[in-house]
Amino acid sequence: MLTLYHAPNSRSTSILQLIEEMSVADQIHVRIVTIPRHDGSGAPDAGNPHPEKKVPYLTDGADWVRERSAIIAYLTDRFDSDLGRPVGDPQRGRYLSWLAWYQGVLEPVALFRATGLSHPWLDATFRDMTTAIAEVEAALADQPYLLGARYSAADLLIAGAFHFFGQMDAELIPATGPMRDWITRCQDRPAVRRVAELDAG
Repeated sequence: MLTLYHAPNSRSTSILQLIEEMSVADQIHVRIVTIPRHDGSGAPDAGNPHPEKKVPYLTDGADWVRERSAIIAYLTDRFDSDLGRPVGDPQRGRYLSWLAWYQGVLEPVALFRATGLSHPWLDATFRDMTTAIAEVEAALADQPYLLGARYSAADLLIAGAFHFFGQMDAELIPATGPMRDWITRCQDRPAVRRVAELDAG
């Protein structure tokens, strides 16, 4: 059986949301672990097999997957979910690109902004949050979701991240418009509300 190592209200929350969206909770064992928190609380959990004691971490027999983008692609493929885009689908490349863009661009620039870190090399490599927001807004200019008319796991991951970052920085997200509506639409899904209840204990 697959096992997800999860810490409530952490990066692994999005994976729990995905599991709820796909209705496969009966096929994945969720093991709650502790992690060090930014406020100084928490601690590494000896029962967490992640080499850095982080979450999420997914095991599938002898195999394992780490990093949210990889876990999302793995699970949507594994369960042939319409939240993903399978090999051969005309949107497969865009789907994988958005997942990788989150991990390789959005999260770094959000952290740079939050910490005030700036350097010409970083700006040249990752651009900035204004550019990241513009890319998402361009994708949503004439469609409700990143890949078109249908919600995907890419929306789950990226809209959830903007919601989280926006709670810390009220000026980050446009107050109105397609992006704000998209975030609200994605956060109002039953799976998101259900996981919020689970994480709250």
